[in-house]
Formats: sequence, structure tokens, C-alpha cells
Amino acid sequence: MKILRLGHAMYVFTTKKGNRYLVDPFFDMNPGCPSEYQTEEFLSKINGVLLTHGHFDHTSGLEKLRKANSSCLVLAQYELALILGQKGFENVYPINFGGSLNFGDIKATMVPARHSSSYGELEGSPIYAGESAGYILDFEDDHTLYHSGDTMIMTDMKLIQDLYQPSIAILSSSGQFTMGPKEAAYAVEHLLDVKFVIPSHTFPSENTAVSLESLNGLLQAFPVVGNMIGKDHELKDYLSNQQKTEVVIIGYGEEVTF
Repeated sequence: MKILRLGHAMYVFTTKKGNRYLVDPFFDMNPGCPSEYQTEEFLSKINGVLLTHGHFDHTSGLEKLRKANSSCLVLAQYELALILGQKGFENVYPINFGGSLNFGDIKATMVPARHSSSYGELEGSPIYAGESAGYILDFEDDHTLYHSGDTMIMTDMKLIQDLYQPSIAILSSSGQFTMGPKEAAYAVEHLLDVKFVIPSHTFPSENTAVSLESLNGLLQAFPVVGNMIGKDHELKDYLSNQQKTEVVIIGYGEEVTF
């Protein structure tokens, strides 16, 4: 499988069969998404979308995706799925915690995360959008991946590891709105048993951003983003003395094969 990083929390997974699954679409104001991955040509080849929760930096790209690819399947937690359906989005599949769905050539299981979830916060008063989620993604004849979503550290991570046996984990580790590098490192050392961990929910610096204009605009609108820059390497530093798990820092616009 291949993992392409397109921002602080947006990823595209490409399976052995060549299917593409996108997590948490966010295009406008995204300083980590190269323009070639925002084209109709690329978006039309996305087979499915998985949403972890409703916040704008995880869902605001849905409209752009729908215009390019109206037949794309969307997987979302029940309340968020209802909201999207009421707003005219088609092919939305509701799922809830503990539930699984065969989604093309992956099996997606929704697991808990500890984080809030609302929708439309940039358009006025936010709408309650259920609860945030993570996913276990079982890729056919390939790795099983744990995507934590936005979350704090949880003892549930131990149960998730024991039950589903993921070999790769994408862990939010930026602090402020999710657990930070210290907590993520503890999860890797004491709760999980994965071969690879990918730091997530971290924003690019001026040196790593693919769009300085987007980065400056995002920092102007949301200055707190500055507190979540460069946290990828902090997680790697915390885990430098252990041999069990390799920390894989994926650059913005970079694709890595596992």
C-alpha cells in the first residue's frame, strides 16, 4: 500500500489494486496540499472518502470533491452522515463505533477517539456532528492500519491493538487540539505494538509548506496553528531510544510505500 500526505491530516491510501481512499478532505487554506492534487483529474479517481469528524479542516473539501467526483462514496459517523445527507451530499454511508463496512478492497471499522465534532463552524454557529472517530483499515492482502483521528491518549488504544493487530499507526501528535508528542510517544511504547508510526495533525513551516500564501492566510485566520508546526520531529525525538517502532515522517505531497 501507499500513503500520500496532503496536509496536516489529509491522506490518500492507494491499495494494491490501485484504488484510492482519501481521509478528511481539506483544500482551501491548506498549506500542505500541492495544487496537482486539487485538480478534477486527480479527484475524479478517488474511490472513497473517510471522515473522522466534522471540523472544517477535515470536511471543507467535500464540496470540491463532489463537483469533481459525484459518485465517490463517503463514510462518516452517524450524526455527521445525516448532516451531509441533509445538505445534499449523495453516496454517504453512515457508520458508528464498533461497526465495520467493506469499502471496496478495504474493511473499515470505526473506533473511538476523544475529541469534539461540529460542522459548519466557519459559516456561523456550529452544528453538533456526533463524536469524533478513528478507523481500523484492513487492506486486502496487505497491512492493517490504525488511524487515530484527532484524539487524546486513551487506554482504548491497547484494546484496539490487541483486537485488530495493526502494523501501521497514524497518530495525531500536534498538541493543543489533540494529544502532543509526549502522549503519542507513550501510546507507541506502552499501548500500541506497531512497526511504523506516522505523526499527524502537524502543520508545515515556511520551509516545508507547499503554499506559503495558504500558510500565511491560515496563520492569520487561526494563529493557534503556529503552535502545531514541527511536532513531527518532536515525536521522533521522544522515540529515539526505542527499537520497536519506526517513526516515518511523511512530507507534504510525499508518498511512501509500505
